[in-house]
Parts: sequence; structure tokens; C-alpha cells
Amino acid sequence: MPVSESQKRANEKWADQNRERKSYLSSRSSARSFIRNKATLEDLDELDQLIQERRNMLQ
Repeated sequence: MPVSESQKRANEKWADQNRERKSYLSSRSSARSFIRNKATLEDLDELDQLIQERRNMLQ
């Protein structure tokens, strides 16, 4: 379904005004996609450890 020109401009305006949020959402999406589609057991074990370390830092 094609996107109208006005919607394209609105999307670009939002992206320009929300660079950090856009970067966060992109990174989160990439991480989820990697975990769902490409991660090996070794990768998942390492990620478990990194997640636990990050949780401890945030608490």
C-alpha cells in the first residue's frame, strides 16, 4: 500500500525530532530479530549473562 506524500513528510519530521527514540527502537528491533532468527545456544548463554549484568547495573 503506497504511503502518501504528506505521511512521508510527517514520518521524516518525526524521525528528525526523535533521533534518540528512533535509534533505540531500531536497536531493540535488531536485537529481537537476532535472538529469534540467528542466535546459537552459545549466543543465548552469553546474552543471558550480559542481561543479568545489565539488570544488576540498573537496580
